[in-house]
Amino acid sequence: MAMLPAEKLDLILRRHEEIGHRLSEGVDSSSFSALSRELAELEPVAQAIVAFRALEREAADLEKMAADPQTDAEMCALAQDELPELKSRLTEAEHQLRLALLPRDSADEKGAILEIRAGTGGDEAALFAGDLFRMYQRYAERRGWNMELISASEGTAGGFKEIIAQVRGKGVFARLKFESGTHRVQRVPATETQGRIHTSAATVAVLPEAEEVDLAINDADLRIETMRAGGAGGQHVNKTESAIRVTHIPSGIVVMMQEERSQHRNKAKAMDILRSRLFDMERQKLDDARAADRKQQVGSGDRSERIRTYNFPQGRVSDHRINLTLYKIDKVIEGEALDEILDPLIADHQARLLAESEGE
Repeated sequence: MAMLPAEKLDLILRRHEEIGHRLSEGVDSSSFSALSRELAELEPVAQAIVAFRALEREAADLEKMAADPQTDAEMCALAQDELPELKSRLTEAEHQLRLALLPRDSADEKGAILEIRAGTGGDEAALFAGDLFRMYQRYAERRGWNMELISASEGTAGGFKEIIAQVRGKGVFARLKFESGTHRVQRVPATETQGRIHTSAATVAVLPEAEEVDLAINDADLRIETMRAGGAGGQHVNKTESAIRVTHIPSGIVVMMQEERSQHRNKAKAMDILRSRLFDMERQKLDDARAADRKQQVGSGDRSERIRTYNFPQGRVSDHRINLTLYKIDKVIEGEALDEILDPLIADHQARLLAESEGE
């Protein structure tokens, strides 16, 4: 394992200190947000460096004491007893520092747009899409995130053909980004009299929530159409032209929004989704270019790839990317045990990044 370069660590600590000074002295509002963001990114790295160096000094002092012929026998024995445990803590601190030094995904701290669509399997697929949505809803509640429904198209027998929500909170995208892909379910439908197991699927897309600073959209590239919202009649029938369809001409992306009664609100929501889809498209292009450069990619990285199977008769959930199987399907679907899948996925991702950074 390569030694951590002291100059690089010194540079980070100096920059961290310098930003702290500049912010305490007062800066203009545009510099303030950029510097605050940089300080927040550097904070965990600076803490990891300080912790690692403190243990490094402590280990060096103990080694010196143990090797010094002037040290009395009792102190020498004490130092030698403490060294193994201290070295183990030092190794762990070094590992944590290497993780903190890994290039961060700039979108990790962002919120996310969560899109779930029923795939093959008809009514069963729509019901499963509903189950997945509720799983993420409960998971978001447990983490103290805020989840707001953007649009939903219900299935004929329950569940959803498509459902889109906005999830806001700290580190949302960092945890949910590994959920993108095809989720497959195997179970006996309630309507099945022969007890046969049916297989159906739903696709999940998790897009980083893009702010206007992340992506500028040229108004000339947009075609915005208004229309009367569809849906059931009755006393609340929408008599105004409040539904909005936004087409981004260069990419061909179309976003339709009719959930709100206000045209302004529908347009704002449609633009949020469009911005996130375009931002995600740019990131995908960068990721694909990086993967091609490195000539190594686990799976195809394609969203159509099957990533997880939920087998109800056997009570198991299997994540195919890391060959992980849990026999606690109820707790996973309740959002309670989802971390038991996400934590190993994140650890596996970090391990691959570490291997790449040490191989460079």
